[in-house]
Amino acid sequence: MSTPPLSPASISTTDPAWPFGPLLGFDTETTGVDPGRDRLVTAALVWRAERRADGVRQQSVTTWLADPGVEIPEAASAVHGVTTERSRSEGRPVAEVLAEVSDHLVAAMTAGTPVIVFNASYDLTLMETELARHGLPTMRSRLGRELGPIADPLVLDRAVDRYRRGKRRLGDLCEVYGVHVDEDLHTAEVDVAATLDILEALATAHPQISELGPDELVAFQAQAHRTWAESFNEWLARKNPSRSPAQTAWPLPDSPIC
Repeated sequence: MSTPPLSPASISTTDPAWPFGPLLGFDTETTGVDPGRDRLVTAALVWRAERRADGVRQQSVTTWLADPGVEIPEAASAVHGVTTERSRSEGRPVAEVLAEVSDHLVAAMTAGTPVIVFNASYDLTLMETELARHGLPTMRSRLGRELGPIADPLVLDRAVDRYRRGKRRLGDLCEVYGVHVDEDLHTAEVDVAATLDILEALATAHPQISELGPDELVAFQAQAHRTWAESFNEWLARKNPSRSPAQTAWPLPDSPIC
């Protein structure tokens, strides 16, 4: 694990242009694509402070490798590079990793520092499901409220540029917003850094995003996601009715996680 992240208490949260920091970026790599069934393999957190007058921005990266307690399918290993053998020999017990990662996320949300996650519904649902699976308190139960503040560049991009053609994967948005990535995506810490850079470029291109207050972020994105999901599901019903529809709730499913 690398240098511990900055403490939320050490980061100013008074800058109204919240997409430019302070922020906590988050990403996971897992055993599959179903957040209600699959398991945590790696996690990364990137604390990014607001840019100083001299252009310098303080940043700290923390990564975890977990032993998920199950076999990692070859298809998942091909994406993120972690095999079952490596996770068992180098990874820490997944319950320990979940506890530490959730501590940082809860601390940030409590301090009002936005947590930035690309496709947040996946990573946050996985975290809450995994915490419950291992008998640990969920983040929602610890906060005593819904999760937030959270910002998801995928949801925000769909909201501000709804009719743009093409896919909206992380790599696609890097191209759209001119974000250069030196390393391959699908390593959690690389994905987090790219996500934070996309958010900044997105807010520069669409200044209205910065006008959303931290308390408005979740409600705005929840409605934007629902609008997209309902439209997508209507299209899916016509074009590919055998495919499972998109979940309309955001960032967590309507059904309780237990």
